[in-house]
Amino acid sequence: MELDMTKGSPVKLIFKFMLPLIVGNIFQQFYNMADTIIVGRAVGVQALAAVGATGTIMFLIIGFMQGLTTGFTVLTSQRFGAGDLDGLRKSVGNAAVLSIVVTVVMTVLSVAFMRPLLTLMKTPEDIFESAWQYITIICLGMGFTILYNLLSSILRAVGNSVVPLIFLVISAVLNIALDLVFILGCHLGVAGAAIATITAQAVSGILCLFYIRKKVPLLKLSKTDWQLDYYCVRNELSIGVPMALQFSITAVGTILVQVALNILGSTVVAAYTAAGKVEQLVTQPFVAMGMTMATYGGQNRGVNDLDRIRKGVKAANIISAVYAIVIAFVIVNTFQYVIRLFVSGEEVGQIMEYGKTYILICGSCFVPLGMIFIFRNILQGCGFSFWPMMGGVVELVSRCVMAFAAAQYKSYVGVCAANASAWLTAGIFLWIAYLFIMRKLLYRQQEQERKAAVSK
Repeated sequence: MELDMTKGSPVKLIFKFMLPLIVGNIFQQFYNMADTIIVGRAVGVQALAAVGATGTIMFLIIGFMQGLTTGFTVLTSQRFGAGDLDGLRKSVGNAAVLSIVVTVVMTVLSVAFMRPLLTLMKTPEDIFESAWQYITIICLGMGFTILYNLLSSILRAVGNSVVPLIFLVISAVLNIALDLVFILGCHLGVAGAAIATITAQAVSGILCLFYIRKKVPLLKLSKTDWQLDYYCVRNELSIGVPMALQFSITAVGTILVQVALNILGSTVVAAYTAAGKVEQLVTQPFVAMGMTMATYGGQNRGVNDLDRIRKGVKAANIISAVYAIVIAFVIVNTFQYVIRLFVSGEEVGQIMEYGKTYILICGSCFVPLGMIFIFRNILQGCGFSFWPMMGGVVELVSRCVMAFAAAQYKSYVGVCAANASAWLTAGIFLWIAYLFIMRKLLYRQQEQERKAAVSK
């Protein structure tokens, strides 16, 4: 089921690879939403706010680890594109060892410093303990999340986006079932939601592991593949660390936004959380497009086909822009019905108004959001991680400016505008960075061809 993206129509290959990712990502968001919906309706608005108050922390920690694992497998996709199978297996073994080490360190640090972090973020007192309980359980199960992220990234690096989807669907269904058992049946509240999430993630990761061992001989590792190789380690860290920092830098900005939001109280936090879940759901095609372009860029960079890379990026941007416009229109006009999934009772009207404000502001910047995923991932797939990291810095600065202003004036509109402004500025920045890098690569390629012609 491996897919070679160096040959054939770029548009067809992008769609073929991307569609399973879209389905998988949407299912993943559905089971994240299941936590939110069941907690909000069965436990209450404060419990919903507690889960929402930890969202930016999860983005910081899990995003850092996801950036590392994705970066570790860029070398894998490049070696697959170049047909270097021995080097491919060596890259996989080294990525696994590095992931284990970093996961242990991150788990210990995140659990140890969680209370001080929640305090620093000005988490409302009425939801503090529930928020701490939820995020601590999630952090303790971080290893299972990383297991799935790493193995699914490896499979995608060799062109297989279908199998991770299948296991993710199984995980999503299991998560929802466990939510009902732990929250409604065992009355465990937010702790039950967290336990359900990490259990489902463990299942998806273990299924990926068994599949690779039994069905993908290409990835069957020998003992020597597990031995750390200087070139592999240097290459994977040089790409993985900036990618992780890019996620972390972006997450720091969202944490500052969360601080400004927490000042406004738990009801506003709950509304922002519900609207954010809807936004995350409808923007999953952008995420899938980005993951697709990382593999597409990595494989085609492996054979140094710059013209093919540019054609793929052009097609991806057209597809993304059309979807962005359509989905923004749809979600703005249906949000009043969707929000009722999350809450019930007297507070529905107030939460609906706050939530719709978020959707209106953020929906207006879905086009540059799609650009971020495309340009960031194509650059990373080609082995250039510095500029995507700087794109994260641009997002951070933009969010910081808006977050500080929102906190100063206690403005909910300012909080919502923080994300939109970050998407707009980072999207433009990464577009310029992509044009700069491609021009540089093209010039280098032309120089090599000229020297080869002269030597003949």
